[in-house]
Amino acid sequence: MSAILAMVFLVMLVIGVPVAIALGGSSLLLVMAEDVQPHLVVVHRMISGVDSFPLLAIPFFIMAGSLMNSSGITARIYDFALALVGWLKGGLGHVNVVGSVIFAGMSGTAVADAGGLGNIEIKAMRDHGYDVDFAVGITGASSTIGPIIPPSLPMVIYGVMANASIGQLFAAGLIPGLLMAATMMVMVSWYAHVRGFHRDATFALSRLWYTSKRAFLPLMTPVLLIGGMTSGIFTPTEAAIAATAYALFLGMVVYRTLTWRGLIKVSMETTETTAIILLIVAGASIFGYLITITKITDNVAELVLSITSEPWAVLLMVNIFLLIVGCFMETIAAITILVPVLLPLMERIGVDPVHFGLIMVLNLMIGLLTPPVGMVLYILARVANISFERTTRACAPFLIPLLVTLGAVTYWPEMVLWLPTMIYR
Repeated sequence: MSAILAMVFLVMLVIGVPVAIALGGSSLLLVMAEDVQPHLVVVHRMISGVDSFPLLAIPFFIMAGSLMNSSGITARIYDFALALVGWLKGGLGHVNVVGSVIFAGMSGTAVADAGGLGNIEIKAMRDHGYDVDFAVGITGASSTIGPIIPPSLPMVIYGVMANASIGQLFAAGLIPGLLMAATMMVMVSWYAHVRGFHRDATFALSRLWYTSKRAFLPLMTPVLLIGGMTSGIFTPTEAAIAATAYALFLGMVVYRTLTWRGLIKVSMETTETTAIILLIVAGASIFGYLITITKITDNVAELVLSITSEPWAVLLMVNIFLLIVGCFMETIAAITILVPVLLPLMERIGVDPVHFGLIMVLNLMIGLLTPPVGMVLYILARVANISFERTTRACAPFLIPLLVTLGAVTYWPEMVLWLPTMIYR
């Protein structure tokens, strides 16, 4: 049964069947062929898979990021970041990273960062004489901070699949996200030293004050979300609704840069993206159920533990596996498929589910920068108007700080779990 399920699913993926259809279709074929469950169990499991309150956060986080981009709020964030760190050598590289950290507290997706803020950053770096490859590389790397710093769309999916606290997952991502930013800024400083990059702005308190006033209300978005969740005013799901309402208020009432036509466009894009994600979650729900009853999870755990029972070695093997999966599979699909398989193994070696959530999401964020399926690579290639191959080469050196952070997150669980423990445990 396990072999049939895996084989049918892989064949469907190879011939180009969408992931959601491959998940549900392979599950349905197994149920019909083996008659292990009533056929209606497929429908019931798919419905129960998306009948989840935390999943309501998905459309609202997607819409909040799109509204920020459509309302011109990203430009205000960029100007503030320029005044804050543009005076450093390689200034626009640092601005790129700091801007992504700020935007990460609003959108929770790497694609929104790369497509919105990245468009402004790459153009500015080109105008200031930076090498296009450097501009594309640092933009791609910094965009992966988005799903690590709260709020985070992949964390919501992981929390639902792993039955883990989304609030704790959000809190666990803050310090690793800041570590990612720090390692990237170190690499930008190294590039600036080697290539002789100049300063792109002079530090002036007046300019910092002016840009901070212009960006004050957008900068309050992370404060609103994180403060509201930690103080218990609202849940992570309600935080997504608050973020959308706040972005809508800024775009239509305060700045008046968002038109009704733009709002309709954002709403339709959000509906389409949400439908795709929820269809994947529904398909993964029945797929994961069949994985459980066919004891694939137990077999995987026994196989890995027969090779080694050392936790550090098991974590290394899982990291390598996830990095390979990230090259070929979209983030949401990988999370929904692999959490039921890998989480029991992690629990066997004593890894906290919240800790493993950070490990998994960070691995799959690195996958956004690796061919052939790296979504961020395609977006940056279009934004910078260069080939996909050149974009891949440009982003390759910036995998170094991401891998350094991954090593720290994997083998320093106290760093990941300190904040969730302080707030929630």
